[in-house]
Amino acid sequence: MRAVLLAIRRSPFLEKARSLLRTRWGIAGVAALGLIAAVEIADFAFPPDLSNVVNVSPEVVDHHGVLLRPFLSRGGYWRMKASVSEVSPRYLAMLKAYEDKRFDDHFGVDPLAMGRAAFQWVTMGHVVSGGSTLTMQVARLLEPPKHRSILTKFVQMIRAVQLEERYSKDQILSFYLTLAPFGGNLEGVRAASLSYFGKPASQIDLAEAALLVALPQSPVKQRPDRHAIAALKGRNKVLTRMVEEGVVTASDAKIAMREGVPFARQAMPLSAPHLAERLVRTSKSTRVVTTLDAGLQGAVERLAVQESGFVGDGATMAIVVVENKTRNVLAYLGGTNYWGKAGQIDLARRPRSPGSALKPFIYGLAFDDLILHPSTMMEDAPTSFGDYAPRDFDGGFQGAVTARDALRMSLNVPAVMVLDRVGPLAFTLDLQNAGARLVFPTREEGPSLPVALGGLGISPADITMLYAGIAERGVARGLRTVEGAPDAPAHPLFGAVAAYYLRDILDGVNLPQGWAMGDGLHRQRTIGFKTGTSYGFRDAWSVGFSNDYTVGVWVGRADGTPRSGRVGVDTAAPILLKVFGLLPPDKRAAPLPPAGAILVQNTDQLPPSLRIFRREQEAQSAQPTVVPPPVISFPPNGTVVPLPPANAKDKTIQLNADGGRAPLTWLVNGALLGSFNRFQPAFYLPKGEGLARITVVDSEGRSDSSQVRFKREP
Repeated sequence: MRAVLLAIRRSPFLEKARSLLRTRWGIAGVAALGLIAAVEIADFAFPPDLSNVVNVSPEVVDHHGVLLRPFLSRGGYWRMKASVSEVSPRYLAMLKAYEDKRFDDHFGVDPLAMGRAAFQWVTMGHVVSGGSTLTMQVARLLEPPKHRSILTKFVQMIRAVQLEERYSKDQILSFYLTLAPFGGNLEGVRAASLSYFGKPASQIDLAEAALLVALPQSPVKQRPDRHAIAALKGRNKVLTRMVEEGVVTASDAKIAMREGVPFARQAMPLSAPHLAERLVRTSKSTRVVTTLDAGLQGAVERLAVQESGFVGDGATMAIVVVENKTRNVLAYLGGTNYWGKAGQIDLARRPRSPGSALKPFIYGLAFDDLILHPSTMMEDAPTSFGDYAPRDFDGGFQGAVTARDALRMSLNVPAVMVLDRVGPLAFTLDLQNAGARLVFPTREEGPSLPVALGGLGISPADITMLYAGIAERGVARGLRTVEGAPDAPAHPLFGAVAAYYLRDILDGVNLPQGWAMGDGLHRQRTIGFKTGTSYGFRDAWSVGFSNDYTVGVWVGRADGTPRSGRVGVDTAAPILLKVFGLLPPDKRAAPLPPAGAILVQNTDQLPPSLRIFRREQEAQSAQPTVVPPPVISFPPNGTVVPLPPANAKDKTIQLNADGGRAPLTWLVNGALLGSFNRFQPAFYLPKGEGLARITVVDSEGRSDSSQVRFKREP
C-alpha cells in the first residue's frame, strides 16, 4: 500500500487534477482526483493488455513501403497496424470532431462530455450522445467487455487514464486506427479502406472518410456491402455534423453526399504472392520490407497475364528481375494464376531442366582455363562420347565454327566436347559453390556429359543469379529479397576475362523472329541473352542481362508435361525482351576489356595452342598431364578415424590429398566443404560417430573418394 500511495503522490496527473480545480473544469477536478487514485492502483497491479495490438495482420511491402500482400491475423481478421502518418489528415480531423473534439486536451476522460451525456440520459430517458472519449474506446477495444454496465464504464475510464499516462496521443490514436471495427472481419482503417475502396487510407476522399468515421458506430448494421442505405445515412449524418462543427464546408459536403457507397468488398492486394508467403513464413516480424519495386512488379504481373493468353495450352511462367550491382530482386513472379490449379507452387524456385541455358558457363570455365578462346576453331560434326552421341537441335551439323559462333548458335556437340575437357563434376561444383541448387536425375550417379544439354534441374531464380554473375565480371552472389539483409558470400564463377568474352558473345545472339535490331523494346540497351529448351519441349527458357539488370524467364506447364514445338527462342525470349522494356534505362556503361583479354580479329592471330580446340583424348596425347590426379592421403579409404576427446579445444579433422591441380574442392557426404589452394589445409568438424564419404576434386575435374568411420575412443 505504501508503494501505491507513493505512486499516487508522484503521478503527473495529480498536479493536473489540482489544476483542474483552479480552471474552467471546476468541481470536475475533484472527481478526477478519485479517478486518478484508482488509476494508479490499477496501473500498479493490472497494466493495460496490448495483445490485440500485437496480433496484427502480417504485411509484405516493397522497398518504398507500398503494400504488396497482407495476411489474415491470428483469429482470421484483417487487422493492419496503422499509424497517424498512414491515414488522411482530413479523416483524422473528422474523426476527432465527431468522436472526441477535446481529444488533444483531456487526460483520457472528458468530464464535460460525461456530464452532458448523463444529463441528457436523465432528462430524455434514453442515451442521446455518448461520453466515451477515443481513449476510452481504445480501452474497450483492447479489452472487450462481456457486458455493459456502469462498472464497465468506470473500468474503461481507469484504463483510459492509464493509457494516457503510458502513451502519447499519436500512439493512442494509432491503437484506435488499428483496432476499430468496420464490419465483418475488417478491423482498422487501413484494412477497411483497402477492402471497401481499393486504396490506401492516405488517399481517401471526403465521402469515403465520412463513411469510415461512421462505420465503427454500428459496424454490423451499417456495413455498406450488406446495408448500403444504412451506410449512406450514417455517412451523411457525419457530413452534416462536420458542417455544423466547421470542419467541412456546406458545398463540399453537398458534393460528397452525391457519391454512392461501395456495395461489395474488394480483394486485398495480392502482388508477388509466392515470395510474400515464403517471407512471412520465415520472418519473425509482422512487417517484411522487400527489395521489390511495386510498380515494376505490377507491370511484370500484367505482362505475364497478357502473354499467358498468347502462350495458351495450359502453360504458366516464372520471371525474376535482378539489379546486378546489389543483387536485389526487383520483381518476382512465381506463376500467373495464384488461385488456379497448382497456382500456389512457387515455380521460380522449382527445379526444371534448363536445356541449353547453362552452356555459357561451360564455355566460361574453358575460357578461364585457357583451353578455349572465342575465336578458337571447333568441329561441329558427328561425335561419340562412349555410348553418348549428341546431335544439334535441327539434327544437322555446321562443320568448322569458332567457339563464339558455336555458343551463339547453341550447337550441342561443341558444348559437350568443351564439357568433356572441363569435367562435368568440376562444372557442376562451380555452379553449386555459387549457391545454385542442382537436382540430378539419380543420386547414385554423379554428373555426366548430358548436363551440358539440360541433364539436371535448376530453378529460374538460381539461373538468374548465375547470369547476374556473368554481368558482374564473373562473380556470383546469392540474390537478396529482403531490404537491409546482408550481402551473400561472393563466389567467382570464372575470371573477369572469361566473363568479358561471354558478354561479347551473348550480346550478339540473334533476336527472335519478328524482332528488329532497332526495336524500341530491346535495343534501348545492349542485352546479352541465351535461350534453352528442355527435352520433350517441357521447359522454355530465356535468361539475359544488360549493364544494370538481369532477367530470367521460364515458360512451361506446372505439371511438367510436354508442349510440342514450344522452344525458348520463340516462347520465352520475346517475353524477356518485353520485361527489359519495362525497366529504367541503364545508368552504368559496359565494362572495358580487362587486363589479360586476348583481343584478335581472326583465329590466326591467336597463340598456337588456342587456334584449334582438341577433344580430351587428343589433348592428353598431344600434351600429357604433368600433375597426377588427386589421391586422398588422410583419411585413407576404409579406415576408422578416432574423434578428438570431448574436452579438446580443436575438434576438427584435417583432410589431406596428394597430387591434383589446385584448387582442390572437398565434399563430405555430398555436402560442399569448400575449395582450397594446393597448400591450404582443409578441416572438417564431424557431427558425431558414423560413416562418412569424403571426396576431393581438382580443377580438371579429377577426383578421389574414401569412405571412413568416425568413432569416439572409449
